[in-house]
This record gives sequence, C-alpha cells and structure tokens, in this order.
Amino acid sequence: MELAPYVDHLRRELAVAAEAGGPEARATADRLIATLESATRMAMLEALSAAADEITRELAPGSVDVRLRGRDPDFVVTPPPAPQVREAEPVTTARPVRQPEPDDGGITRVALRVPDHLKPRIDEAAAREGLSVNAWLVRAVSAALDSDDGGRSPRAGGGASHGGQRYTGWVR
Repeated sequence: MELAPYVDHLRRELAVAAEAGGPEARATADRLIATLESATRMAMLEALSAAADEITRELAPGSVDVRLRGRDPDFVVTPPPAPQVREAEPVTTARPVRQPEPDDGGITRVALRVPDHLKPRIDEAAAREGLSVNAWLVRAVSAALDSDDGGRSPRAGGGASHGGQRYTGWVR
C-alpha cells in the first residue's frame, strides 16, 4: 500500500489552509511541511496496525499482519485453516432422526442470536460433524422439530420430557 498519495494530500491541504493566514502563516506551514511526512507516515502505520489487529481478532484463528516494504506497508493475510472433514460416524438413537427435506429451492434467512458462551460450542459441534455452522443448525432444528414432543420447547435443564422419560443433550 503506497502512503505517498495520502501524505501529499495532507501537505496540499495544509498549504491551502496557510494561504488564508497570510505570509507569516505560509512561512510556518512551509517549516511544518518539511517534518510532516515522517509524522504522517508514523500515524498512518499506527492506524493500519490497529486496524489489522482488530481484523485479526475477528478472523481468529486467521490473521492480518502489517509489514514494511521499504517505506510503505504491505498486508499479509493468513486465512483460518480449512476444517478437517471427517467420515461421518453412524448414528444410533432410540428413535431415528429424520433427515432434512430435500431443498425445494425455497430458503428463508433467519437471524439467530445465541449467548456468547454457546457460540464456541456450536462451532466445535459443527466442526466435529464436518459441517458448516449453518448446516449443523439446520440439522439440529430439524431434529428438534421432528421429535415426539411436537416441537415444544424443552424444559429448563436442557432436556425434553415425554411420557415419564427424560431425554437430555444432543445425539450424534
């Protein structure tokens, strides 16, 4: 990324502002312009480094690094590793989990808000199954709706009660 156009733009803006102040302001601006480039470059590098750090936190375990090449920064993007796809393990349950209906072409987008402590667990469960988070959630919702309890919400404690039996947790 070349910083020179940004430094030149700031230099021109300072010169325009100094013109309005008369000869003394122009002389002061000329002295400031000489030191402006290094200070501007340093401030821009600090801003780019802070932005790269913020992006890295969002990409984790991927990362974005800022490296200097001569006088200009370069960005090095390291994407997160691709999830390892494992062979699906056979599922044994007391009652079979129905597979989702074949896609008829209709898809609805739903915003799902989950507590912060659940998000990593959802990510891990999807990775264990070799699925995207979306595919894993669709499968989990389908299984919950197809259960014998008619899609009613599970009772507190994470399980559903049916006919005196209590089922707790998820089955793979």
